[in-house]
Amino acid sequence: MFIPCDRGGCSAAPDFKGFTLLMPAVSVGNVGQLAIDLVISTLGMTKVGYFYTDCLVPMVGNNPYATAEENSVELSINAEVYSLPSKKLVVLQIRSPFIKNKYRPFCETLLSWVKSSKCARVVLLSSSHAYQRDDEQLLGTPLRYLLTPDLEKAVGARVKELNWKEMEKVAAYPGINDTDKVLHIPGGGITKLLFTESCSEGIQMAVLLKFCSEGDNIPDAFVLVNYLNEWLQLIKSESNNSTDPSSQWKIPSSWRLLFGNGLPPALF
Repeated sequence: MFIPCDRGGCSAAPDFKGFTLLMPAVSVGNVGQLAIDLVISTLGMTKVGYFYTDCLVPMVGNNPYATAEENSVELSINAEVYSLPSKKLVVLQIRSPFIKNKYRPFCETLLSWVKSSKCARVVLLSSSHAYQRDDEQLLGTPLRYLLTPDLEKAVGARVKELNWKEMEKVAAYPGINDTDKVLHIPGGGITKLLFTESCSEGIQMAVLLKFCSEGDNIPDAFVLVNYLNEWLQLIKSESNNSTDPSSQWKIPSSWRLLFGNGLPPALF
């Protein structure tokens, strides 16, 4: 359930009608969450509320996007909502893992909110285990997309112009029956469930994902957010000749401690 921030004594729910909802799946390497961090930090998005749910592990921490000492002491929790009305963009950032057997209740609550807030579409950033790809998925780019039938009608032509590669279905019973194909996203968390539920409920949803492995997944996050930017054009390229499009994204201050504190000098 979405709870708006109480700012200046006003806690009225913001209007998200016609907005694009951008959110991550808690998936392998936390790539979607890292990519969302880059979007929020770069666009300077404003926190407008939080998602109250018992489906996520409770957590609290300092402001991950602090830019000065004054706002560094603001508290952040496990699921917060940020908005940028000028781009008709609303972002749900998830910062903790799901509690066991809570995938479906979360998806139901989320899609109910999407309908009630009248968001135009949902874009889910995700990832999948690179080591579980089949032979076809080993070829070409490690980036894939999925569109629900309702969104396919709206943006299918644009996606074809981008020459993106759709997520392949794989054999349900490899080596036994290769004719029955199913959607398989190992390590993708809620991705498959949320996508299939959106298909059945007529919600416009796109899934953008990258095959990767656990480790330092910052490079994967940059690749995924650039992939997103090809379509939504959240930021404009400074130069067509730029060799490093990742330099346009602003790394949040919290990433300095992504791998903990540095080694203590006393060790040496």
